[in-house]
Amino acid sequence: MKEKKQILIIGLVWPEPNSSAAGGRMMNLIKLFQQQGWKITFATSAAESEYQADLKSRNINTVRIAVNDSSFDLFIKELQPSFVLFDRFLTEEQFGWRVAEQCPGALRILDTEDLHFLRRARETAVRQGRPFEKADLLHEETTKREIASIYRSDLSLIISEYEMQLLTNLFGIDEKLLYYLPFMLSKIDKRVIDQWSDFSERNHFVMVGNFRHPPNWDAVRFLRAEVWPLIRNKLPEAELHIYGSYVTQKAKQLHKPEEGFYIDGRASDAQQVVSEARVCLAPLRFGAGLKGKLVEAMQCGTPSITTTIGAEGISGKFEWSGSIQDKATDIADAAVELYQNETAWYKKQKEGIRIINERFAKPEYGDRFIRRITELVEELDTHRLQNFTGRMLEHHTMASTKYMSRWIEEKNSL
Repeated sequence: MKEKKQILIIGLVWPEPNSSAAGGRMMNLIKLFQQQGWKITFATSAAESEYQADLKSRNINTVRIAVNDSSFDLFIKELQPSFVLFDRFLTEEQFGWRVAEQCPGALRILDTEDLHFLRRARETAVRQGRPFEKADLLHEETTKREIASIYRSDLSLIISEYEMQLLTNLFGIDEKLLYYLPFMLSKIDKRVIDQWSDFSERNHFVMVGNFRHPPNWDAVRFLRAEVWPLIRNKLPEAELHIYGSYVTQKAKQLHKPEEGFYIDGRASDAQQVVSEARVCLAPLRFGAGLKGKLVEAMQCGTPSITTTIGAEGISGKFEWSGSIQDKATDIADAAVELYQNETAWYKKQKEGIRIINERFAKPEYGDRFIRRITELVEELDTHRLQNFTGRMLEHHTMASTKYMSRWIEEKNSL
């Protein structure tokens, strides 16, 4: 019988699996933990949202917590979790020192989701109209914060092989502190494929992405200004439908049906709209991690046109399920060709099946991760002694962040 562990997840936000890849990943982790028979408490300081997952119906205890408030100390001391999962480095900054102080024996795991400092440094380069260089990472303030968070944690989950290499090669982080854990997906089998619409039954282009996410909004503007006019010139009857949660007023202003450019807002069923489209467009000019919209397109049998950054960490040694281009003219040309060439379209669809089945539909990912957690619990003291940098950073966090938080809490009580 599996040990009944108590797990605490500290969420940056309530998970929205139908709004973002981050939400989907969080639900996958929760499912994996529940398969072990572990009890889960999900705590967050974020406001509830209309689209959040119903965690209570999944027998998950939910708790509202507050930043800079000692009530959290009492809560976690009473809970006494076996391990704590921090959802992105910001929650580790806010609550990590409190967990270490009240439950020193609890394993502390950071789920980075993606490397925020990588995404922000790339965004800066795009904003400045110049190529991204790895040296940009050293000038990005978030780099110091996120790297420090990784060191303070006992284990950090990294979703992309590219990011694993970046952390070990550029920053010299010991691989023992990192764990590669990509998306854990179901296999695409004949039953799934038989449900897909044929090439001739599909029409138009599609893009799906939360409008709050800066890389998505930038890609929408890039499409509208530089890419779509080129595609529309060659395919005057084609339409581009952009779906996503939290549509802003600026985004609504780009809605131009007369030009085949549609801002459709949140899709009630994202997989359905992607499955009905012939080609997925995702010209992401900056970002990090794995791009859920492109993986979802493969799951729907929809080839895609994306950029080098969009495809990063997904296909590995396999050919891309569509085309990878970085210039507006090349993106448009590739999109038109794929949209019209039925033979090439089916070939690219098969590549997507191969990528999902060979790269992400692997049950051993979850099994190995659970084994790694079990090993760390048994050797935690030794593991921490070998991570002197982490203990040093934890000491200074206790001496700075802790007392700043105490000061804010005292100030708020006046």
